Order: sequence, then C-alpha cells, then structure tokens
Amino acid sequence: MIDILVMIKAFILGLVEGLTEFLPVSSTGHLILADHFLHFRQGPITPEIAATFEVVIQLGSILAVVVFFWKRLWSTIDFREGKARNKLNIFHIIIGILPAGVLGVLFQSDIKEKLFGPTTVIYALIVGGILMLVAELYSRKTTPATVTLDQLTYKQAFVIGLFQCLALWPGFSRSGSTISGGLFVRASHSVAAEFSFIVAVPIMFGATALDLYKSAHFLTMDLLPVFLTGMITAFVVALIAIVSFLKLVSRLKLIPFAIYRFIIAIVLLFFIA
Repeated sequence: MIDILVMIKAFILGLVEGLTEFLPVSSTGHLILADHFLHFRQGPITPEIAATFEVVIQLGSILAVVVFFWKRLWSTIDFREGKARNKLNIFHIIIGILPAGVLGVLFQSDIKEKLFGPTTVIYALIVGGILMLVAELYSRKTTPATVTLDQLTYKQAFVIGLFQCLALWPGFSRSGSTISGGLFVRASHSVAAEFSFIVAVPIMFGATALDLYKSAHFLTMDLLPVFLTGMITAFVVALIAIVSFLKLVSRLKLIPFAIYRFIIAIVLLFFIA
C-alpha cells in the first residue's frame, strides 16, 4: 500500500517536471535536486521504479505540448493542394529531429552510462547557460529574419536540429539548445520557442516510448496512483508553463534563464556533487 507521503512526493516531482521541462533551465537538474531533498528513492520506490516514474511524468509534459499545439501539429500533415506551400510542414519537423534522433538511437546507452550524473549535469547547466548568453547577445546585434513559424526555412530547421543534439547531454536543456539555435539562424524568440516545443514532441515521445517499453514491468497496479499523480500534475503544470513562457520569452529573452541556470549549478555543486 502506497502511503500519502509517497503521493505527495510524486505530486512535487510532477510539479517540478511540468514547470521545467520546456523552460530553458534543465528539468534534469531540477529533478536531481528535488529527488535529493525529497528522498523519493526509498521504501517501496526503488531506483528502477523512480527512473520509470521520471519517464512517465515526462510523458505528461509531452502530452501538454500536443494539446497546446494540436492545430499546428495537425496542419503540418495537411497536404491538400496549396496547403503545404509556404508554411511549416512535416518536412520541417523531420529535418529538425533527424540529427538528434540518429545520435540518440546510436548512443543512447552510452549517454545514460557516461553523461547522466550530478557532475555532468552541472557542467551541462553551465555550458548551456553560456550558449544561451552568446545566442542572446548575437540576436541583439541582428534583426530577426523569421518572425512567424510559416517563414521558417528547411535550412533553419536543420540548423536548429543540430543544436538539439546538444540536449542529448543531460542537463543541457532541449529548449535552451534549440531556442539558441533558432536565434543563431535569425528567428525571433517566439518562433524559436514555438519550433523548439514542436520538434520536442517526436523526439521526446520516441525516447519515452522506448524507455517505457523497457521498463513496463514496473508499471504495476499498486504503483498506478503514484504514476498517475505525477503524470497528471506534470501535464497540467507543463501546459501552464508553455503558455506563460511563450508570453514572456519575447520580453524576458534568455539572459535571466541563463543566470538562473548558473545558480542551480552552484546549488547542485554544493548539495549533490
């Protein structure tokens, strides 16, 4: 029987996941920190079950993007005459996910074995923060050439996809890397953020589906309330976070998020590493 304390911890972790997954601050770093203070991996929650739980709550965040962007995602596969011209379509998404998808498949086990840990996450937080600062400074010296998603070119989508490869390093942040890539190809902050969320769907869904397939035996009925609590919380909070971030990113830019990353890296270094 799962006690109320475990359910509260599941709720808090779902809250952290939903709030940070699509912000350029690294959900991995925040989950490591939250797990450290909550002591989630004890009692009935073994390390293997906790790892499966993190995959399940990530699924909640992915579903939030699907719900928020469902019209845009559906329109990318509308190939009726004239519909796919001069607009974002499925080929932009394929081009955008191809680099990270290939590398992820080839090196998934190596990434989990060698790059997933508090110390490497701290390095990723710092390096990712520096990249965001450089991208922000670059964008201030140029005028955005792409101010709507439908103006995004295949070349821009591919370059953003190359930057998404950096997110394979846990702690780097998928949105941080892809939004930075978008700024480097002279997309506006809002376009870079929106495309970042859209290309995250197939990449994250594929990785999550594979992890769930491998750890499906941990999804037992007695643990179902824990998984559902975390996933539903992550879904609701991620939906709110996406709406809020898209409204704020053009005004706040990336610098506050980069500084915040440095602070989290210091906290992780002090408490974890």
